[in-house]
Amino acid sequence: MAGRAARWGVALALGGLWWWGMLRLVLAPDAGVLEGAVVTGGWGLSLLPVHCVPKARGEGVTGPGRWPEVWPRWRSARGRRTPSG
Repeated sequence: MAGRAARWGVALALGGLWWWGMLRLVLAPDAGVLEGAVVTGGWGLSLLPVHCVPKARGEGVTGPGRWPEVWPRWRSARGRRTPSG
């Protein structure tokens, strides 16, 4: 439980730092490189695919050689028409 609270604390602190930098860039005429670096870094971190897992460990992984046999069943199971019909 302490680890979860610490993660939330760090996330809130970094979020607050990002908002401080953003508001200074927008509202303060003397904002500079530091604020720009904080805002750009925070925006860049938001683009990281943090919910990805290695392909071999993903749920429902199909090997590269099995796609031709699995693809038509997958499409029909999802309610879509297969290319042949």
